[in-house]
Amino acid sequence: MPVAKRRTNLERSSTTRAGLLASAREAFVTRGYADTSTPDLAEAAGVTRGALYHHFADKQALFRAVIEAEAAAVAAEIEAAPSSGSPIAALVAGGEAYLQAMAAPGRTRLLLIDAPSVLGGEEVDAIDGRNGVRTLREGLQAAAEAGALRPVPIEQTAQLLGAAYDRAALALAGGGDRTDWLAALRGMIEGLALPR
Repeated sequence: MPVAKRRTNLERSSTTRAGLLASAREAFVTRGYADTSTPDLAEAAGVTRGALYHHFADKQALFRAVIEAEAAAVAAEIEAAPSSGSPIAALVAGGEAYLQAMAAPGRTRLLLIDAPSVLGGEEVDAIDGRNGVRTLREGLQAAAEAGALRPVPIEQTAQLLGAAYDRAALALAGGGDRTDWLAALRGMIEGLALPR
């Protein structure tokens, strides 16, 4: 008779942490940060409050971890976007992938509405700088190195384009016309290209 393998403390801890993150994401999307208590979060994850506090210092730390995971998921979807063609076409494809990633239920609210009010703009900018804006920065740098980009400051252009894509994501979450927003964003990106 086979013996069941016992899980290690690290495996149990990872499972508990993952369960807390998934439950917290759902609660923050459904009720919002302010209306979600730590007892709610512990109950939803099926753990004690002590277990919650073992993994996260407080509700804000758990929220920050959810935001970090969401931002990383968005960056991963951008990086997975097919990028055949020119560096400018790759930037356009990455932008479309961003908007697709932001269409995940609750993601726009978490990243663009709740996160700035809970964590503050500076911290949210830092998280975005390691994720979505980083992908823009890298795409712009690749386009510049390929000689496809007008001479623009890379960091500031990445920040401005990131803000434009965030605005589009908010508009789309509110029912805006995807085709029109994509056309406007494509025009912005293509306007940065050097004439051929």
